[in-house]
Amino acid sequence: MIGWIILIVVLAIIAWLISTYNSLVTLKRRVENAWSQIDVQLKRRHDLIPNLVNSVKGYMKFEQETLEKVMKARASAISSKDINKRMESENELSGMLSRLLAVVENYPELKANENVNKLMEELRKTEDKIAYSRQFYNDIVMKYNTKLSVFPTNIIANMFSFKKEPYFKAPEEEKGTPNVDLSI
Repeated sequence: MIGWIILIVVLAIIAWLISTYNSLVTLKRRVENAWSQIDVQLKRRHDLIPNLVNSVKGYMKFEQETLEKVMKARASAISSKDINKRMESENELSGMLSRLLAVVENYPELKANENVNKLMEELRKTEDKIAYSRQFYNDIVMKYNTKLSVFPTNIIANMFSFKKEPYFKAPEEEKGTPNVDLSI
């Protein structure tokens, strides 16, 4: 009788170990999938940037430094392999794109150019998709990191070397309070 109880307890512990391990692997794969969804949108943005820069280049002769910074930030983002460095580079690129869009607003000829308007609209839509994908990624990372931290799952996580994943943080310039001027 005691032998059966011990066998049932051992089987329950093994079943719990397997279940816990599998749930960690599942969450890890969800984090990877969420990152790949961000990556798809970032690739789309990377493809749009040269077209936008080439479209505005002729009009913005005095803003060459801004265009060069955008292309340099894009190159840095594309070449980053480490996820933390990639996030940092993408945030820098977001800041440069914001500056470019602000500069474009100062050129009435560009605002009237249909090609530039289409590219800017595509870029805005892509930025919205990136924002949504980042939110989804951070939600999944939060679930995964929480599961790694809670007892007794943390024991299994440590046994199999599961590591916490980084959050995709907003660029510093986006954290500040927006400056709104409603005067006409």
